[in-house]
Amino acid sequence: MTGSEYFDYITARNLNLLIQAMPITASAKKAQRQTIARTERRKPYKTQMKSSIKKFIEVAKKDVSAAEKLLPATCSCIDIASKKHIIHKKNASRKKSRLAKMLKVKETAPKKAVEKAADKEEVKA
Repeated sequence: MTGSEYFDYITARNLNLLIQAMPITASAKKAQRQTIARTERRKPYKTQMKSSIKKFIEVAKKDVSAAEKLLPATCSCIDIASKKHIIHKKNASRKKSRLAKMLKVKETAPKKAVEKAADKEEVKA
């Protein structure tokens, strides 16, 4: 496919997308308005949830005790997003579970490393 053919293909594809997005009937116009309104209304909750999760992950990498304190607030943001039907309840459950599991692994990982090191020293002695 040459450059001009590719440009024509992209242009035609974009035109098709624009044509499909334009509502014709009154009910389709109303549905589009409703979709836009719902999206704008739900956006802050999703943004808050995502930023809370990112902040938790960053803190968990550095300090486990601080992450323990941050986990309830993060779970609360996820629960709110689930309650507002921004994410599915099982998706929310999966996210919370993975965050808790990540925190648990971070807590136990150093202990296991210490135990392995201690076991190695016992074997040498």
